[in-house]
Formats: sequence, C-alpha cells, structure tokens
Amino acid sequence: MLTFDVLTLFPEMIEGFINSSILKKAIDKELIKVNIINFRDFSTNKHHTVDDYAYGGGAGMLISVEPIVAALKSINGYQNAKKILTSASGSIWNETKALNYSKEEHIIIICGHYEGIDARILNYIDDEVSIGDYVLTGGELPAGIIIDSISRLVKGVISDDSIIHESYNDNLLEYPQYTHPQEFEGLVVPDVLISGHHANIEKFKRYESLKKTYLVRPDLLKKVVLSDNDKKMLEEIIKNEKK
Repeated sequence: MLTFDVLTLFPEMIEGFINSSILKKAIDKELIKVNIINFRDFSTNKHHTVDDYAYGGGAGMLISVEPIVAALKSINGYQNAKKILTSASGSIWNETKALNYSKEEHIIIICGHYEGIDARILNYIDDEVSIGDYVLTGGELPAGIIIDSISRLVKGVISDDSIIHESYNDNLLEYPQYTHPQEFEGLVVPDVLISGHHANIEKFKRYESLKKTYLVRPDLLKKVVLSDNDKKMLEEIIKNEKK
C-alpha cells in the first residue's frame, strides 16, 4: 500500500479532497493511505505561530523550518520516504514524475504557504515541484493534484485500460470520445466510430490524437516516436490546417 503523509496548516482542505470519488474508494480498498499532519502542532512558540519576518527584509511572512522538520521527524520511516515540497519555484510536475512516484511505498508532501518556507527546508527534501507557471496562496491544491495523479497510477485504483489510453501516456493528447445520444442538437458522432470496423476506428483515434496534439501541444510531438503511418497522417493534418 502506498502511504502519503501530508504536512499542512490546513488539514480540512486535504480532508475534503481525499474523502470523495476515486481517492476515497482507493483508501477504502486499502490501495493507498493518506495521513494528514498539521505542522502547527509542532510549533514551540506559546502562541503556536509557525511564521516570522524574513531576514534581510521582504514582503510577506516565511514559515519557519523548525516545526516542519519536527513534524517530519515524527513520521515513522521518514528517512526512507520520498519527500516533496510544493513550491512555485520547483520543477514542473508531469506524468513521468507521477509514474515514477507511483512505484514508491511512502511519500511525504510538504505544503508551502504565505511567502514561502525558510530555504533550509531544501536540506530535508528530495524534490521541489510546481504544478504550473503561476503562484497560489498555498500548497494544498498542488498536494491534492500530486496525490491524485500518483494514486490513479497505482494498480487497482482505476482500470489498466483507462491508463493506457490517457493523454500523455505516449506524449500524445487523447483523441475525442463520444457517447449516447448519437445526435445532439445537430452534432453527430463520427460515422467511423459506429461502423464496427475496428481497424478504421483505431486509425481514426490515432489521427485525431495526432491532430489534437499538433493543434494544442505541438511541443509534445518532439518526444513522440512516430511510425511511417503517423508521419503520413501528420503531414496530412498540417497540410489541411494550413488551408
């Protein structure tokens, strides 16, 4: 079972996130476990504050390294766990990272807040990650995203077939999908998908996946190993889009 320990000042945010949908089912099936630790409980200040003004000046308040490290050391096996700090200045989180972390047994996530955390925390972590090129008020939402993206790759959480066909699995975006009704306000499901011709259906899916990636995330195409058929389809896509 993969265990997450989340260090946060706002446990209720994490609790709300993990107590519904697929994550809740994964916890109930004992495929994952999520422990939530309020590192304010480890403050040595009589007022239980965990932040202070930064040395050298600057806007906002910094979280002290002391209560976080105390919280870390309270976790059984923390030395061998993979420790992640959510930070706007970290490396970008992606599917490859999620896949690698899904093979771990114990992950600790530290949620930043306020202006940030005393930089000495970097001596106690393995990875500093960001979920995008923007700034949030706290690290709880990124922590939730990290837990979700890792957990769905743990065997048994969702079907293997769902994982195989997801966006980014082979650096291509997923093809468009449809369900009933076959026609809605003049919008119809592509004929090929109801033709029953499996080879044509697979060709359609690959073509649309290449097309969407070219239009939305062309940078990803540099990472894709393209077959000769892929290259022909991509040439056709580019030609049609330039008309």
